Amino acid sequence: MRAVEQRLGPYAEFEAFVAGAAGRLLHVATLLTGEPEAARRLLAGALARTYANWQRVRADDPYDFTRQELCGAFARTGWRHHRGSGPLARLSPLERLVVVLRIYEGVAEEVTAAQLGLPAERVRVLCNRAVAALR
Repeated sequence: MRAVEQRLGPYAEFEAFVAGAAGRLLHVATLLTGEPEAARRLLAGALARTYANWQRVRADDPYDFTRQELCGAFARTGWRHHRGSGPLARLSPLERLVVVLRIYEGVAEEVTAAQLGLPAERVRVLCNRAVAALR
């Protein structure tokens, strides 16, 4: 890894990360927004914040960091995407976040609750209500 980093610059690892993770992260963003263009903008912002913090996050889990940035940005602007299309369009922005994190991404209930600043019981209720609405 060091040889690649020295040869291609300090952010070659970031480029490799984006090449490997951007597709899945774009799918997460599309599920959240229901709008492809909005999803691309949301992902671009999350990747920009990951790039800005790369020296710190590259040793940890850059995918998790980027997903948290993506979800945080959606949580702040979710009301703009409430009428998006797609399979989750009937859900509120918070329900979308919970369903995507819990079901699509497989994030533990406690971790989802911590990331969203909610009690675990509230995450459980939101997830159950969202799944029932989707049925």
